Amino acid sequence: MQHDEAKERQESSLVGRIFSLEVALFLMGVASLAYGLINGVESNIFFGILIIPGVFVLHKVKKKDWKAHWAELEEQKRREQAREEERRRGGN
Repeated sequence: MQHDEAKERQESSLVGRIFSLEVALFLMGVASLAYGLINGVESNIFFGILIIPGVFVLHKVKKKDWKAHWAELEEQKRREQAREEERRRGGN
């Protein structure tokens, strides 16, 4: 299966990014923080302060290339098994 960057760019269009879950969560955090600051509601301030950095952490985690990460781990495991097999053959 070949990686098609043009198709990937199309799928992550501007409209898709604007209405993404991260943007909705960020706006919710900002709204909660603003409401809390305006009305003096500590729980809204707390959740706003909690949500806003959480959105950036979520974005960073989603951005990581997990397929490449798992492929790298599989390759490392395969190399370790090959070394172990070679060691067994050399010991006999």
